[in-house]
Amino acid sequence: MHSDATSARPADAPVEKATGGESLRRVAVASFIGTAIEFYDFYIYGTAAALVLNKAFFPTLDPVNATLASFSTYAVAFAARPLGSLVFGHFGDRVGRKSVLVASLLLMGLSTACVGLLPGYGTWGIWAPLVLILLRFLQGIGLGGEWGGAALLAVEHAPRARRGLYAAFPQLGPSVGFFAATGVFWLLSEAMSDAAFRSWGWRVPFLLSFLLVGVGLFVRLKISETPVFAKVRDAQEAGRVPAVDVLRRHPRELLLGAGGMIVAYGLFYTATTYCLAYATGTLGVSRTTMLGLSLVACLFLAAGTWLAATRSDGIGRRKLVLGGAGLAVVWGPALFPLLDTRQPVLIALGVGGALFCMGVIYGPMGAYLPELFGTTVRYSGASLAYNLGGVLGGAVAPLFATRLQAAFGSASVGWYVSAMALVSLGCVLALPETRERELLG
Repeated sequence: MHSDATSARPADAPVEKATGGESLRRVAVASFIGTAIEFYDFYIYGTAAALVLNKAFFPTLDPVNATLASFSTYAVAFAARPLGSLVFGHFGDRVGRKSVLVASLLLMGLSTACVGLLPGYGTWGIWAPLVLILLRFLQGIGLGGEWGGAALLAVEHAPRARRGLYAAFPQLGPSVGFFAATGVFWLLSEAMSDAAFRSWGWRVPFLLSFLLVGVGLFVRLKISETPVFAKVRDAQEAGRVPAVDVLRRHPRELLLGAGGMIVAYGLFYTATTYCLAYATGTLGVSRTTMLGLSLVACLFLAAGTWLAATRSDGIGRRKLVLGGAGLAVVWGPALFPLLDTRQPVLIALGVGGALFCMGVIYGPMGAYLPELFGTTVRYSGASLAYNLGGVLGGAVAPLFATRLQAAFGSASVGWYVSAMALVSLGCVLALPETRERELLG
């Protein structure tokens, strides 16, 4: 399936020659901007779910159940993401990476913008939360096809010795998307009254997606197909049903790769969506303060992502992911004692430390997951592993955290984070190092 480092050089050489400096820069920018926009779309929903969707769409429920209902609509997208991986991965492995990325951007952006136009429960009654669930489902389908294509766009254009570096650009997309999403909500919270924010202000970040979709399309339509896939297409070697081939040829890589992603998702959505709801709802920290602290914490995520992704070309993907998971095991129990102090500096330290751990794990995964799979099934395999990890780590994290905190106190949520880290640690230990592998194969 894969050859060693010596045999990898001839196969990679034409790719390196085919992608000059200007082309690689354009590819890096396109993969970065696309993922930043798509994750902005995804994260504004999580922020809104923590702050306002419970009252806008579930006003008849008590506070705890309204929050759970809001997080449940948020979790719907994670259930949809593997389906998006199957659909977009199929065409990405058969038709090409570029066209599929354009389609995923359109689906994600338009479904996000429509949330901003959706009437609340007071206007549409039960239809309002039902349509909200549908739009969130479509968001998940779109994002399910986004990450794999963006990662492959960078990895399959880059020379072997710099795949980690170029994969760092799409991996920075979540950091920037989260920063932008949080920043928009922070600005709105500063600029308007609480009543105005809850009435219509929360819709503004969703409506901005109309503009961002146009920017993303402009950038993505200018890039070319990856040279690695072009070789497969020209040789007419594309598989008939790539997802079936993944299950038949790569079940181990699929399951272990998904397991390795669990803690990255768990850390992120515990430290952002759940901690935002917990700090503002239970601890009484103001919304503006908590959003500002989340902006600071996001810098830790970006730093961890860039540091680990770029260093993975020299140290190796596996070692860095294991190191990040080990840090998360230790940091989990420290997170909520820091939050419970209600001290802004310590809250920023707690959330920032969790996001730094997540970045160290997440950064190398941009190259690691694609390198686990052969060219003809790479889009499907990497996307499925990535998004199955999201179902297990991201979808359930805020729901479990809400229940655990209500039943056993905040400390139990930190131990839950550590448990997820141990699962991912074990999965990555069972995987090989991949940085010397060739991509054509």
